[in-house]
Amino acid sequence: MPSATLRFDGPVSPGLTLAPLRCGSADPCFQIVGTDTWRTSLMRTGPVTARIAKTAVDTVECEAWGDGAAEFLDGLPALLGVDDDNAGFTPADPTIAAAHRRVPHLRLGRTGRVLEALIPAVIEQRVYGKDAFRAWRILTTKFGQPAPGPAPAGMRVPPSAEVWRRIPSWEFHLANVDPGRARTVVGCAQRADALDRLTAENAVRGLRSLPGVGEWTAAETVQRAFGDPDELSVGDFHLAKTVGLSLLGVPIDDAPMAELLAPLRPHRHR
Repeated sequence: MPSATLRFDGPVSPGLTLAPLRCGSADPCFQIVGTDTWRTSLMRTGPVTARIAKTAVDTVECEAWGDGAAEFLDGLPALLGVDDDNAGFTPADPTIAAAHRRVPHLRLGRTGRVLEALIPAVIEQRVYGKDAFRAWRILTTKFGQPAPGPAPAGMRVPPSAEVWRRIPSWEFHLANVDPGRARTVVGCAQRADALDRLTAENAVRGLRSLPGVGEWTAAETVQRAFGDPDELSVGDFHLAKTVGLSLLGVPIDDAPMAELLAPLRPHRHR
């Protein structure tokens, strides 16, 4: 059973860093049990189950099972944001500055798994979060393989690109994924090899070249796969309203949100 211990140069919060990867409280690929975070992934070398636990203010320990365990542990520092650089993030807005003081240890992690970040984002297009989470749960439970090791009951490894490509249309229908999003999922899975070659520098352009992948979906993907600190989720149903209410006291839409956050480049997502 491979394991690793990471010590940071200050307080660490793996729960905050990993939270954006969770597709609802019943996500078969991400579970929280007590103080432990359990995550599954399909690495290039095979499936993996990982248990990630904060054991001290500045220390995280991880155990991993499955053929992809060693590869997962190699990427653990990036996943937990060791490489995240918030240099230059000095927000003048008092609300953002106060939030930054409360959680200076927030780190943006990167999974390096583009398809695993992209498909949940596609499923979340134009629907309520609870409906998207239900669809993800149904599809990954049925088509994902059982998680290796002593994973919590019901956990699954996300389906491979080959499996996503072969899911019948009626299975997407049963999960309440409309034909448009289903075609986009299958199309993205067909380009999995090309997605694996994307880098942080060309990811948005490459993702936007795929039919059905727009600005919001590309942003959500690069935030998770590459830890992009700046890419903004324009087109999100709630984000602009939340930003407006938090910073101005009134809801706003995307255009004024982008203008309001422009001074924070290159840290608008942060």
